[in-house]
Amino acid sequence: EVFQRAFKAECHHFNGTERVRLLLKRIYNRQQFMHFDSDVGYYVADSPVGESDTRYFNSQPEILDNARSAVDTYCRHNYEVSTPFLVGRQ
Repeated sequence: EVFQRAFKAECHHFNGTERVRLLLKRIYNRQQFMHFDSDVGYYVADSPVGESDTRYFNSQPEILDNARSAVDTYCRHNYEVSTPFLVGRQ
């Protein structure tokens, strides 16, 4: 059998960089089993498969700090870098 693990990051920008939401999704065999939502501030299990990983991730301060800071280092940074190229093209 073949097993697939995937990770997907989504940045949702509301009013430029004023309000930004980050979703970090973890997927196993095409099913999302857990995610991090920057509005919530911690990992949430989406299925029973993700419950143990969620407990572990939420118990590690450095993992939570990295996920929380990704709103600035990943979302806001990429928005500011790509906006001049994307907004001007109409």
